[in-house]
Amino acid sequence: MTIRKWFFLFWTTMAIGAALTLITGFAMQWMDQTIQAYGWSGAGFNAFNMVLVGLLIGAFSQMGFFAYLTLNYIALSVFRKAYLWSTLQAYTTVFVLGSLGYILYQSRDQTGMVLFWLLPIVLAAAAWSTGYVKTRMTNNRAFIPTLFLMIVVTTIEAWPSFQGEEGVISASAIWFMMIPLIVCNAYQILILHRITATTDKKAVSATGAKSA
Repeated sequence: MTIRKWFFLFWTTMAIGAALTLITGFAMQWMDQTIQAYGWSGAGFNAFNMVLVGLLIGAFSQMGFFAYLTLNYIALSVFRKAYLWSTLQAYTTVFVLGSLGYILYQSRDQTGMVLFWLLPIVLAAAAWSTGYVKTRMTNNRAFIPTLFLMIVVTTIEAWPSFQGEEGVISASAIWFMMIPLIVCNAYQILILHRITATTDKKAVSATGAKSA
């Protein structure tokens, strides 16, 4: 991947994060006016703050994405056989999804039962849909890694929202961080093969020209 390609992925991911955070933030304000800062009269200030947070979420998502790519490269070198690494990823994905449900159940008094049921379903559905699209674009071997990224990596990235402030966990804060992260991670995994394919084609063309 060239610097130009990486920069394109970087700014587009941050832009998506900013847009989704802005939409999510205003949607939550519309549904729950108690979370508004400075009321509707401060809509511009709210929007500015949400865009800044969204840019940070987009950058954080890309950090997690490249951390996973690095982990994937190292793991394939260690396990040697791809199916062993895929099996470990599948087990970890199921474990993390179950752990997420357990954490939400433990904090149900603060976040409510709706979050306990809805968030794991939304995350699993988004991961499954992204994995399905990714396999149609590339091959079946991409399904498990995509599920791992969408569930495990997204949950790790959103972990600060599950800690709350002073021990108080907010359902709004969890949605506010989870929705942009899910979309950003889905975008990155779905576009990755297009970026690398372009680079690979150039490399093959250059090799062919030299051999000729």
